[in-house]
Amino acid sequence: QVQVVESGGGLVQPGGSLRLSCAASGRMLRINPMAWYRQAPGKQCELVAGISSGGSTNYADSVKGRFTISRDNAKNTLYLQMNSLKPEDTAVYYCNVKDGLITLRDYWGQGTQVTVSS
Repeated sequence: QVQVVESGGGLVQPGGSLRLSCAASGRMLRINPMAWYRQAPGKQCELVAGISSGGSTNYADSVKGRFTISRDNAKNTLYLQMNSLKPEDTAVYYCNVKDGLITLRDYWGQGTQVTVSS
């Protein structure tokens, strides 16, 4: 029902910045909670940042103060502004969208690769 596509990843030097985008399309039933997750090679997927339907945000301690999550409800688009990037930020970043009629279900994109290296 919901299609999720991430974009904006790439190779960046430590201290650099990237802006990720997540476009959600399909039969959206509400203004959804949305979040960014990431998974580094050999590691478990972790929550990076989330934003509620009301606009409240939360961040992993490792990215707090460096990353900013935002949303454009009119465009059904989620953003992640990443500043002061570190090599440990290297991972595949996934967009998560929750949507449903009776109960919320999770929808995931294919991911976008972020590589921070000198």
